[in-house]
Amino acid sequence: MKKVYADNAATTNVSKPVLEAMLPIYENVYGNPSSLYEIGAEARVYLDNARETVAKCLGANQNEIYFTSGGSESDNWAIKGVAHALMAKGKNHIITSKFEHHAVLHTCEALRKEGFEITYLEVYENGIVKPEDVEKAIKDTTALVTIMYANNEIGTIQPIKEIGAICKKHGVLFHTDAVQAIGNVHIDVKEQNIDLLSLSGHKFHAPKGVGALYIRRGIRIPNLIDGGAQESGKRAGTENVAGIVGLAKALEIATETIDSKNEKLKKMTSRLIDEVLKIERSRLNGDREKRLPGNVSFCFEGIEGESLLLMLDMKGISASSGSACTSGSLDPSHVLLSIGLPHEIAHGSLRLSFSDVNCEEDIDYIIETLPPIVNRLRAMSPLWDRIING
Repeated sequence: MKKVYADNAATTNVSKPVLEAMLPIYENVYGNPSSLYEIGAEARVYLDNARETVAKCLGANQNEIYFTSGGSESDNWAIKGVAHALMAKGKNHIITSKFEHHAVLHTCEALRKEGFEITYLEVYENGIVKPEDVEKAIKDTTALVTIMYANNEIGTIQPIKEIGAICKKHGVLFHTDAVQAIGNVHIDVKEQNIDLLSLSGHKFHAPKGVGALYIRRGIRIPNLIDGGAQESGKRAGTENVAGIVGLAKALEIATETIDSKNEKLKKMTSRLIDEVLKIERSRLNGDREKRLPGNVSFCFEGIEGESLLLMLDMKGISASSGSACTSGSLDPSHVLLSIGLPHEIAHGSLRLSFSDVNCEEDIDYIIETLPPIVNRLRAMSPLWDRIING
């Protein structure tokens, strides 16, 4: 049976060049980079070089990059940090969107319980935030706008530069969760008016448990983790040097290959979309063009996403559903509800996400395998009978 991994938006494999870059740290340069002796100083060199690489890939300065454990920590630090830093100045309002990652939504909810006011912007059927809505929501008490660069479930890319320009015009800080976008789109934090940016290595072939937060020079926010003097005294804890070196190598490779990779992925997913939409009562979620080339999300009326995933897995296809029922909840994805899908349709969702590791043969296999499974599930569903018979 053929195996197809089509859940790269959830996580990616660690590539061979990344593993090779990390091995010397585990085997030979395993010293604590804060130590003064030779093996520690060597580890510090690796750490500094990695920071310089990450900064270069983002169009940032080296002293604006802080290494973290991943995207969730970076989101928490950025949002809570700005909120608490500006609270004393009477800035207690945060603007975000309805379809952010839970690392952002739950952080905003925690701040709401502290007394902060949160505005949740609409994203509409195409899954894109309107810059004019951002501007209308800004007021004198606004401390931060936090809008994700690309949605993790439906892949739609947001007008980040335009939103950043609006924030700059009004003197409001702008944070973007770029976890899904990094390595898939060209990013320049200065040119795109980004003040804070979160990323996570395991989305672009680096290991899990390592990420980074870009904080524009001049922005001072309180620490999320207190302790030692690591990361310029801003983020305590002995640095994961091997993971950081892996992240930097993976980001360097991803940044250099964006155009060629996207050309390949767009061709593959465009064909997949055309074929899948031939299935009766199917739909593509979000804008077809303004999306990550490797991310496609569908809904199929009359079926449950969880059953679809299990049957795809039996055929060797690893995918995911926008439906939160896979994590024990009966509620459909908040992302799909935010773009206006009714509950009964949102439950029948499927996300397929690809990386440069995937090939045309993977697409062929999915096109061959998916329609019969959808038909089989519908044949067993009384709901489908009601749909087609009115």
